Amino acid sequence: MGAFMAAGFVALFFLAMQVSNLSAMSGEDGYSVTARFDNIGGLKVRSSVAMAGVRVGRVTDISFDNTTYEAIVTMSIDYNRKTIPDDTFAKIYTAGLLGEQYIGLDPGGSEKYLDEGGKITLTQSALVLEEIIGQFLFSKAEEGDSGE
Repeated sequence: MGAFMAAGFVALFFLAMQVSNLSAMSGEDGYSVTARFDNIGGLKVRSSVAMAGVRVGRVTDISFDNTTYEAIVTMSIDYNRKTIPDDTFAKIYTAGLLGEQYIGLDPGGSEKYLDEGGKITLTQSALVLEEIIGQFLFSKAEEGDSGE
């Protein structure tokens, strides 16, 4: 009975590690690439980087540029993904009902590839739900004012 309990606790521990993204904490298995965003929303270190729905890396660092007022996101891309075009587009998406954010990469058509220290220049910031609702309410209020 005790062996089954111990096995259950070990299984729960591994499940918790997978759900919390703590199982792959460092970027030692990939090459480093950066991207700049106006707004990263709730993106966090260790968030996934995906291409076509497949995880190709992780976010390893998030910093702030005091000159341009942009967020600088450093990603570790898996070494076996060395053929990502250098004109790739990076977008911040929200996954699932819990709203976990990740970076989605849309490949470009360039024949040159990203490598260590590469920069993704084409980015789309996170959509902030409060801003979208505010814009919608503001446009509805203007429609009501112009009807009088």
